[in-house]
Amino acid sequence: MPFVDLESCPVIEPVPGCRMRTPFGENMMLSYLEMEAGAEIPLHHHPHEQGGMLLTGRLQFQLGDETRIVEAGSMFLIPPNVPHRVVAFDGPATVLDVFSPIREDYAELANRYIPTTGS
Repeated sequence: MPFVDLESCPVIEPVPGCRMRTPFGENMMLSYLEMEAGAEIPLHHHPHEQGGMLLTGRLQFQLGDETRIVEAGSMFLIPPNVPHRVVAFDGPATVLDVFSPIREDYAELANRYIPTTGS
């Protein structure tokens, strides 16, 4: 799948107020994350390397021991196993993340998705 139709990707809701689509290849996963105002991805860590860019909105971003407010256009790199947390600050936000290797937990959720049809 060299070109991704975002609208055809399954939507995963990892936590309330956060919806993401996670297309992936053999070694890399993209995550298009839409956060409602005030939504939070709680403090967590994982063995995957993660990079990303805030596309729209503002985030309160905790990375390790540092917390800051980031604006649209900000990029970040998160080494493996470093604790991090984000909150959509002052409105909704959209983030594009890249994971390597792919997050098997997200891939499994996406593969379990069964589209519903209107009736």
